[in-house]
Amino acid sequence: MAEAVSVKPIPKDQEQVKVDAGKNRSASDAQLPDKVHTWPYLVRAEFIAGCVMILLLLIWSITIDAPLEEPSNPSKTPNPSKAPWYFLGLQEMLVYFDPWIAGVILPSLIIVGLMVIPYVDINPNGNGYYTFRERPMAVLTFLFGFLVQWVGFIVIGVFFRGPGWNLYWPWHFWDPHKVVPMTNVNLPYLLGVRDPTMDFLTGLVLIGAWFSLGPLVWVWKRNAPFMRRLGGVRYGIVSFLYLCMAGTVVKIILRLTLSVKYVWVWPNVFNI
Repeated sequence: MAEAVSVKPIPKDQEQVKVDAGKNRSASDAQLPDKVHTWPYLVRAEFIAGCVMILLLLIWSITIDAPLEEPSNPSKTPNPSKAPWYFLGLQEMLVYFDPWIAGVILPSLIIVGLMVIPYVDINPNGNGYYTFRERPMAVLTFLFGFLVQWVGFIVIGVFFRGPGWNLYWPWHFWDPHKVVPMTNVNLPYLLGVRDPTMDFLTGLVLIGAWFSLGPLVWVWKRNAPFMRRLGGVRYGIVSFLYLCMAGTVVKIILRLTLSVKYVWVWPNVFNI
């Protein structure tokens, strides 16, 4: 008489089970594994990302000419004198803001903003899987910040900042003797203000009007379900950080298009 043999079921790929369950919302919670192994799921993705990055660096190193220069000479400063790539963002911000704003205030806001994300994020979706449909605001925010930091600062600092820290198009010759006249003026001056006191007050009104957008939106949408879940305190923190981030971009655009130096000038205190 033949003896019955038990056959063990083939284990399913836990990562695939999690992906399928995330796509199919009708699946029961029992199908969602709480954890997946680091190997091979995470390590595999990191290895592929590392290979792609190495390939891009190899192509860049082959196509860009970067010969060794003469030994460092303390009596000869290179023109332009650029910081390492990881500090080029801060160095580029010095073009548009006072040193204490570009080097202290804005980096501090970035660090504080990243620290408060777990406390102001009320969307429970997107934990353990990638999704844009369920977290469009978060994804777009980080994409916007990435583009501003890399394209707006680092890429410009690497490829477009030449001698004298002037802007050059890629097809232009980097002329070390090029002199560009300083034509930057304060925004109140462009609006016709010539009195120093009125200059101060006009800048204060402009900055106040910009940051008043947050309370105005709260008054307008405070009864919306999302606003009720977010709450007044969390909304105030989020709106302030968003306005600071967007204001940085607006200030850069004003400098590049209208040669605006400052929006608000407080002599011997600070300038924005």
